[in-house]
Amino acid sequence: MKPGETLCAAAICAGAAAWLLTAGGPSRRRAGLLLAGPSALPPPRPLRERALGLSMRHKEWLCLIPAVLLALLAGSVVPAVLGVPAVPLVRRRLRTRSRERERRRRADAVVALCGAVAGELRAGLQPGAALRLGARAADALGDGEAAVLAAARFGGDVPEALRAASRQPGAEGLAGMAACWQVAVGSGAGLADGLDRLEAALRSLVDQQEELRAQLAGAWSTVALLALLPLAGLGLGAALGADPLRVLFHTPAGLACLAVGGLLEAAGLLWSGRIVRAGETA
Repeated sequence: MKPGETLCAAAICAGAAAWLLTAGGPSRRRAGLLLAGPSALPPPRPLRERALGLSMRHKEWLCLIPAVLLALLAGSVVPAVLGVPAVPLVRRRLRTRSRERERRRRADAVVALCGAVAGELRAGLQPGAALRLGARAADALGDGEAAVLAAARFGGDVPEALRAASRQPGAEGLAGMAACWQVAVGSGAGLADGLDRLEAALRSLVDQQEELRAQLAGAWSTVALLALLPLAGLGLGAALGADPLRVLFHTPAGLACLAVGGLLEAAGLLWSGRIVRAGETA
């Protein structure tokens, strides 16, 4: 760039900055933040957090990427068309996994709530105040938090509120907490001791479930490996020069093999998943 062009570009930039600073409204505010330096800018959201939020909202659409790539490689629209019905199936699976994670998180929070309330009771607090402080430390009540805390603060039916909150997935341990509370109020038994025993029982149950999931992780890995075997076969065929994509998507025999193989693959995955889920349920 010539010196004259450089001076002209600098003059244009300076004029634009001056206009933005003298203008009113959002333009002036944006220009002031920009020209004030990095310290005046609002802290940006971390890139990982933004990417995580985007992926959580639209993660099911990512399954279209391999379908489109396969369609481009094969020169056929069949993979892309087959990828469209996979989107709701993937969305359903992701929602199921999200609910399962939330259930496990709430089960751990119930265990923490029992321990926190027992600790506050031994510190000398009344049951209502101990429950309120424990609920702040452990997010275990979920949608029933307002009802439980109101009952604890204003002398309501705390056991009934806890039983209502225990109907949420993963919060079943709150029913045991309600029983401990009712027994302690009715007979004067030590609520802290009952909550300690309940915490130990719930923690043992959570540990058993974690151990079972760890043992079944190998079975799920086998299911995933079986699902990837057809792709490995396609790669092996391409490495040998057989051009499997052309045969599968551009010949009648290949399309028939693709349909039969896809049905058998889906049946095998469903059956294997059913066996593993039966083990988890048992």
